[in-house]
Order: sequence, then C-alpha cells, then structure tokens
Amino acid sequence: PYVIVCNHQASLDLLGMVEVIPDRCVPIVKKELMYMGTVGWACWLSGIIFIDRHKREDAIDVISQTARTMRRENV
Repeated sequence: PYVIVCNHQASLDLLGMVEVIPDRCVPIVKKELMYMGTVGWACWLSGIIFIDRHKREDAIDVISQTARTMRRENV
C-alpha cells in the first residue's frame, strides 16, 4: 500500500494523473472540484473522494474513514 501526493495546478491535470496512477488508487481532491460542471460530474461518477479543506475536522474525518475502509477491504 502507498499514497501518491500530487500538487496539480489545474483541473485538467487530474485527467493526466488518471493515466499514470495504479488501477486500485482513488484520488482525494478538494471539494471545490465537485462544482466545476462536467469535471465535477466525471470526478463524482468515477468515485473520487472529496474533502473540504476549509473545515479541518470534516477533512480529517473523511480521510480517517477512507483509511479504515482501505484497511478493512485490504487494499
């Protein structure tokens, strides 16, 4: 298991990252991307995890819940 950290500068960078990340990897992106029209819909439909960077506790909860799911499902 591993974590890939990418500091992409534009929403289109996400499309390039999808080509190089492993099959079982799911990106975690800022919640603002959800509201970017077709990019947001594509992210949501592909199972990307959204975090709210302005609400620290909520972001920590989402990441902790994701980590528990990864351990439980052995991914």
